[in-house]
Amino acid sequence: MSTPAPRNRRAKLAVVRRTERITPHMIRVVLSCDEFTDNGTTDHYVKLLFPKAGVEYPEPLDMGIVRETFPADQWPTMRTYTVRTWDEAAAELTIDFVHHGDEGVAGPWAANAQPGDKLWFNGPGGGYAPDPAADWHLLVGDESALPAIGAAIEQLPAGARAKVYVEVEDESEEQKFGGSEEIELTWFHRAGVTGERGDQLVEAVESLEFPAGEVQAFVHGEAGFVFRIRRNLFKDRGLSRVQVSLSGYWRLGKNEDGWQAEKADTVRKEREEAATA
Repeated sequence: MSTPAPRNRRAKLAVVRRTERITPHMIRVVLSCDEFTDNGTTDHYVKLLFPKAGVEYPEPLDMGIVRETFPADQWPTMRTYTVRTWDEAAAELTIDFVHHGDEGVAGPWAANAQPGDKLWFNGPGGGYAPDPAADWHLLVGDESALPAIGAAIEQLPAGARAKVYVEVEDESEEQKFGGSEEIELTWFHRAGVTGERGDQLVEAVESLEFPAGEVQAFVHGEAGFVFRIRRNLFKDRGLSRVQVSLSGYWRLGKNEDGWQAEKADTVRKEREEAATA
């Protein structure tokens, strides 16, 4: 019996053009890319593939081949990042990285990236874009959601109303965005504040007197505060699922691998409970 050919999982290639530290802990990497396809969402994300030290992979990088020919501990490390902007005319893909020293994989890579460095990725995925038919918009998130929030703000049609709540470490981490003059952007700082991460965002949403009309909400970031705001929007406010985009990008105390495993286990348990109900 012949051995089946490895499944095609060929990654796409981007090459670093330039980098910029836009805040003390945010690094913007601009990459040239001929293979990115805009899916029309403002939260479009890519799965970045970081090679393991000392391991050489055949190019073009194909994860089907890698998984079938390399031991698991030699597979590239995958990290999910939101695309900040895609400039089709210039073939430029921009990704913002939170950087906290040597912590993690992607941040240190961005801090050391040089023009000409290669970056392989899969995607994009994504599922949210501002609905021009909505009467107003609610955007909530932390640093990890800033690229998607910035992209959404800049895609809102002229005159669109939006309330935006963002939590960062301190004033130095605030960013400037383009967009409609009707946007009310409120920054919250964690420095010097006690309590759980995201408490200020939760309180802001819970105490907000919603304007009249249909809202479209986007709440992304650390899973703890996203879950608490989810409860407010669905249970207390009575919003429908089509009005709300929710995603726990990460979980405090876990890297992406651990958080994705936890999410998968939670989904499995929910499905099992639903099947036996």
